[in-house]
Amino acid sequence: MQDQDNVTRILDAFRSTDAPLLPVLQAVQAEFGFVSEAAMREIANALNLSRAEVYGVVSFYHDFRMEPPAQPVVKLCHGEACQARGLRQLLTQMTRIEQEQLEPVYCLGLCAVGPAAMSPNGGVHARLDAGSLRQLLEDPR
Repeated sequence: MQDQDNVTRILDAFRSTDAPLLPVLQAVQAEFGFVSEAAMREIANALNLSRAEVYGVVSFYHDFRMEPPAQPVVKLCHGEACQARGLRQLLTQMTRIEQEQLEPVYCLGLCAVGPAAMSPNGGVHARLDAGSLRQLLEDPR
């Protein structure tokens, strides 16, 4: 559960920022791992926006979650370069349960060494094969 005091603290940190909605949402997401309905209400009130406007931004961008993830999520690049370097073949080797632990993103900037992924702590992993991706899913550091 997101603590209202922490959301307020985040909002206070961005009071003087022009167009603070995205930075506030990113900070809430970074702190809690998701943006709750209560946080969206508080953000809307503080920024003088409608809840629909805040919800629209949260639901539009794939990086925002409205519920806590069930487990750490590994972001797997689905960009064209990673696809050209074997991403589709790699995905066919993963089970449905393993695939559910993967969040598609579109470019991690590791185009020459793909397929690539990012662990929950921000570490990047390149030249993935089925074994290394499974190992990353088991221990996503």
